[in-house]
Amino acid sequence: MPELPEVETVRAGLAGRVVGRRVATAEVLHPRAVRRQPGGAAELVARVAGRTVAAAVRRGKYLWLNLGEPGEPGELTEHDLPQEALVAHLGMSGQLLVQEPDGSRRHDADAAAFVADGPARDLTATLPPTLVRTVPLSTAHLRVRLTFDDGGQLWFVDQRTFGHVLVAGTVPTADGGPGGHGSAAPVLPAPVAHIARDLLDPALDRAALVRRTRARRTEVKRALLDQTLVSGVGNIYADEALWRARLHGSRPTDRLSPARVRELLDAATDVMREALAVGGTSFDALYVDVEGAAGYFGRSLNAYGREGLPCPRCGRPIRREQFMNRSSFSCPGCQRRARA
Repeated sequence: MPELPEVETVRAGLAGRVVGRRVATAEVLHPRAVRRQPGGAAELVARVAGRTVAAAVRRGKYLWLNLGEPGEPGELTEHDLPQEALVAHLGMSGQLLVQEPDGSRRHDADAAAFVADGPARDLTATLPPTLVRTVPLSTAHLRVRLTFDDGGQLWFVDQRTFGHVLVAGTVPTADGGPGGHGSAAPVLPAPVAHIARDLLDPALDRAALVRRTRARRTEVKRALLDQTLVSGVGNIYADEALWRARLHGSRPTDRLSPARVRELLDAATDVMREALAVGGTSFDALYVDVEGAAGYFGRSLNAYGREGLPCPRCGRPIRREQFMNRSSFSCPGCQRRARA
């Protein structure tokens, strides 16, 4: 499923394209897409119609649009607390695609920008034209469609129907800080309340995270994937971070020094920032941004998916092992298993 860099790329695109637009109508074209909505399709349609998109926000792999109250002319200010949000979980193949009134998909700096430690950057400005590919829009797997009052549309497309959307009320964050990237409000949707802050969150208490990680008494890769400990890291970026930190995923967390845990967290932060700068990792057409463009960090992977290929650091063939009903990739030379 999409991990933090992919979801943040989509969030940034939505921030530049749908914030401030008012939803005129909504259509649910497949019931599985709204299976988490207590009142089903009718409830979701009724709760989004007439609402203005106030902000595009993300925490970990979860993405949502804060909704203004019906009749509000524009965005909420940082002093206004959103009462409801349209939450989207992309699952394995979910996409949020924006289509303009004339059927085009505008590509501008606002739609592909991410603010990290500096000014907004156009994610495609430095890419060779051959690496910027667009997937044509198709209604074949269209599950939910929002139409704005200016005629533009936001599509939720999901081939495998593992993703979902729902309108939910908000609750205060546990620490009173910002609810997620893209919002200063100290609230987040109730279904996301259990999700921890991520490594790119400026409000994350990294020292406390190091302590909690060492206290888990589990394998270090399992800790990285635990979204209640630190969110946003999935199988791809866990393997890449472990490779950079020269750690095998089976190493016990309670046997790692605080310095080694910090090194691992720094590696995970760096790899996700690098992936984010090029739009994330796309292995097929299922993950794309709001313009339908694929990310190309897959060209920079050092471990994940490279079974049998030489380790870029030592030359030993990368190995693949079974892990939690999925595959884990590591170097047998650089990433030694823990001694019994």
